[in-house]
Amino acid sequence: MAAPTVGNRKRSNNCQAFSGEVKSFNLILYLCKDFLKSKPMRLLLISNSTNFGETYLAWACNQIEFFCLQNNLNPNSRIVFVPFAGVNIAGKAYPESYDAYEARVQKVFFEKFGFANFTSVHHYDDKVKAINEADCIVVGGGNTFHLVAEMHRYGLMDAIRDRALAGIPYIGWSAGSNVACPTLCTTNDMPIVQPASFKTLNLVPFQINPHYLDPHPEIDKMIKHGGETRQDRINEYLAVNQKMVVVGLREATSLWVNDNKMTLKGGKKMIVMQYGKEAVEIEPNTDVSFLLGNAQV
Repeated sequence: MAAPTVGNRKRSNNCQAFSGEVKSFNLILYLCKDFLKSKPMRLLLISNSTNFGETYLAWACNQIEFFCLQNNLNPNSRIVFVPFAGVNIAGKAYPESYDAYEARVQKVFFEKFGFANFTSVHHYDDKVKAINEADCIVVGGGNTFHLVAEMHRYGLMDAIRDRALAGIPYIGWSAGSNVACPTLCTTNDMPIVQPASFKTLNLVPFQINPHYLDPHPEIDKMIKHGGETRQDRINEYLAVNQKMVVVGLREATSLWVNDNKMTLKGGKKMIVMQYGKEAVEIEPNTDVSFLLGNAQV
């Protein structure tokens, strides 16, 4: 299997190749200082809700439960769900899909974690007020373009960002992780609607590609696929946005942000991609806080 390229260079499987380009730890701190300053964030950014053959959110339950305990959430905490990425759920099309999505996630949060005060923001006339009164914000996956369009439409982009920067726990999976980035530009989704802007929450200074898939040229050859691969599309993004960092989150992985510290969780490696540099694989349970400064290393 050929290694994917980023900016026409091959992937490196050695984290030392990445860190070796960093001149000193002080340089990282200098590059990160503006982003890290005064941001008591609590983020759980999950690549995917469900692994193949498993029940909904099964693999992520332990991570969500521990994240909630770590942030002192209890059965009476007010959990506000953002369902706008779900446009076709359980046979229900938009907008009825929002009720179906709420029911699906609410069931897990009650049965697995005991949260009885779980409501979806789509029920509220004043959606910004609902966000401002939340003890925890949960953003589900689905179509990122539709999610972003609705968040802009209802004024939730600034409201959620302000709450997250104030330390309110934020949980997102798939599209819900994507919108934690500066833009939606590294989503895998089809643009089924046109948002007012591609700009998103900017809670982390890099781009996430959720559900990251490694290139499999032998499969492409077998099915006679002639289009771009996931890696091709990420390379295109980096060619135009050469100062950005893209993090490929494979299935069953997540990023935990606790104040100024960020850790990769899950059972698989994460890939970090930059234009003109070797892509780097990072092991699970690694401290990746340097990425919070989007340091060009």
